[in-house]
Amino acid sequence: MNEKIVIETGKAPGAIGPYSQAIKTGNLLFTSGQLPIDPVTGKMVEGSTADRAHQVLRNLAAVIESAGGKLDDVVKTTVFLANIDDFQEVNTVYAEYFSSPFPARSAFQVAALPLGADIEIEAVVLIN
Repeated sequence: MNEKIVIETGKAPGAIGPYSQAIKTGNLLFTSGQLPIDPVTGKMVEGSTADRAHQVLRNLAAVIESAGGKLDDVVKTTVFLANIDDFQEVNTVYAEYFSSPFPARSAFQVAALPLGADIEIEAVVLIN
């Protein structure tokens, strides 16, 4: 039976509720959704949606790297957007972090995100 290993890093924002940054079981890593919070200041990144998407993906990479993986190991992402009109802007940033073969992905517009964020991304990662 696989155990659940809690993954935590100070290079990404800490949990804002009763959850872990990620859980590793076997060779799978399940990340919690990452918000555009600067882990140094603890504040939401200002600027464009693209600026916030960069921060989200840097946070996601930090959590994955702390578990021994890298963005190339991501097999599935879920992108939550407060406004689906930001989809193309986020796609442009997303393509800077992932390359072919791209992870499977779902993207949704949601009514609201924690702390008033406009983007959140979670991932499933295969770590060998």
